[in-house]
Amino acid sequence: MASPAHERSLDGLNFFLADVRDGLGPYLAIYLLAVHHWEPGSIGLVMTLASVTALLTQTPAGALIDRTTAKRAVMAIAALLVTGSCLVLPWVTSVALVTLTQAISALAGSVFAPAIAAISLGLTGPRAFTRRMGRNETFNHAGNACSAVLAGGLAYLFGPVAVFYLMAAMTVASLIAISRVPATAIDHDLARGLDPRPPGQHAHPAGLAVLLHNRPLLLFAVCCALFHLANAAMLPLVGQKLAQANLQLATPLTSACIVAAQLVMVPMALLAGARADRWGRKPLLLAGFLILPLRGVLYVMSDDPFWLVAVQLLDGIGAGLFGALFPVVVKDLTQGSGRFNVSLGALSTAFGLGAALSPGVAGLVVQSAGYDAAFLTLAGIATAALLLLWLAMPETRRPASDANAEQAPLLHSPSGN
Repeated sequence: MASPAHERSLDGLNFFLADVRDGLGPYLAIYLLAVHHWEPGSIGLVMTLASVTALLTQTPAGALIDRTTAKRAVMAIAALLVTGSCLVLPWVTSVALVTLTQAISALAGSVFAPAIAAISLGLTGPRAFTRRMGRNETFNHAGNACSAVLAGGLAYLFGPVAVFYLMAAMTVASLIAISRVPATAIDHDLARGLDPRPPGQHAHPAGLAVLLHNRPLLLFAVCCALFHLANAAMLPLVGQKLAQANLQLATPLTSACIVAAQLVMVPMALLAGARADRWGRKPLLLAGFLILPLRGVLYVMSDDPFWLVAVQLLDGIGAGLFGALFPVVVKDLTQGSGRFNVSLGALSTAFGLGAALSPGVAGLVVQSAGYDAAFLTLAGIATAALLLLWLAMPETRRPASDANAEQAPLLHSPSGN
């Protein structure tokens, strides 16, 4: 069980890393357009290559976190690499060099999600992990909202380059938070998903091939991919409709969507962390998945900008529940295997692929049939994800009496490194 001081350190880590873990994100396009006057095609190329890098490195990053006992150092190095790759942008103008910096940022950023989950599991153990992940997501969303407000205000006062200095400040704060989590407090066997054992005894991780035979894990991967295939394009489509209605208000209203949705995610993450052990994971996940097709249908009911913004706030419910429960379900399905973090990385790749394909699918539908058809198409995909989760996915919560029971069946498979 983590001490109150360790809990506070994790709170700070999640809050301050919220601005660091995704690099410049949407601010990169604004910076390259406003400061370097790049063409949209070049901006899109850089961002696409960075996204592909992130996709390809999620699973290896999870494997690294499973194996290493230097999790804090890996996170610190990653934070410095992400920030450094962004801070050099004012002195770099070529497409090749900017692409290289953002590829490095994406590669380093891949370690944050599995590292935070692993440290949390290693500090709290499996029984308190659900509550801790809800708390992690709460502080992550609060940090995202706070940094978005600060970034908007500082960029308005001092220009787009101010976002870099905000990231540097957040990085320093996150490094301080990392240093306040003692290395000796992390149980690295628990952190990779092995079952608790008496002191001095160590279990061996299962072979990676056993994960391919874990049917619920594969089903959950498909559900996640479909969820993000439906979800990722919705906000960009809303932004485009807002621009058509009022170009001047499009940017501030889109920013308001992002900040407000993050604020809605805070109580949703708290709810998931507080109730998922009592109510089960599946009911809360179903509620989050149900919101997505509902949003897609509601978008076509009106083109009024404030209606679109109000509907987008529902994203905070779906994304808040999903974000808090995703690592918990992966932990449930891999408990005892010693392959928690590599599985987390693999499923992150699956839903990252869905998110990467989403804008392309939506764009093709918009071109051929219009925005309403695109929203309804995304709603159809979201409905497929909901039905698959409801009909095929089992409840993954283990009964309280089994929480510290014998090793999970995965441990009986051939071991590996």
